[in-house]
Amino acid sequence: MSPASTSNPILPRSLFLLGGQKSGKSRRAELLARQWLQADSRHEAALVATGQAWDAEMVERIARHQRDRAERVPGMQTIEEPRDLATILSTHSSPERLLVIDCLTLWLTNWLMPVHTEESESNQPPVQDWNRQLALFLEAIDQAAGPIIIVGNEIGLGVIPMGREVRAFVDALGVLNQQVAEHCESVTLMCAGLPLALKGMQP
Repeated sequence: MSPASTSNPILPRSLFLLGGQKSGKSRRAELLARQWLQADSRHEAALVATGQAWDAEMVERIARHQRDRAERVPGMQTIEEPRDLATILSTHSSPERLLVIDCLTLWLTNWLMPVHTEESESNQPPVQDWNRQLALFLEAIDQAAGPIIIVGNEIGLGVIPMGREVRAFVDALGVLNQQVAEHCESVTLMCAGLPLALKGMQP
């Protein structure tokens, strides 16, 4: 599939923004979304939020991000989906709509290390469904009708974690990042707010 047609900048069909904590990856995605909206009056943009408010700190963090995003990218819609990203891409992607998935790391957390509460316990899909969901998600990236920006964390550059479960999660995220990078047209590494092109064009 050819890259989505835009004015300024030209967005690739699919862009993977990868970086560490506070590396500027979400801010970069917001900048590209704002430029996408300004390029054409027909353009739309939606943030697909995978985070869940499982404690007071996360509630405040989500609220703060929503306030900041409303100021930086007016007109950007929000779609909350912690698990089924494949369906979101299939139903919401279009040539005029940019979808920003933020973030891949929390999506994996929701599947492999879910926070169990009395309210959520009954509607948590089994972890065994992860492999099928991942396959559907990668297929949805390939078949998306419009541009996609996927934000994810690179957490494998630091000290090796002591705990077995945490080491397993770091390994799983590394594998996930490789698979998503393979299916995305462009990959950018963010460091100290600066983009470094790893694959494809640098928007």
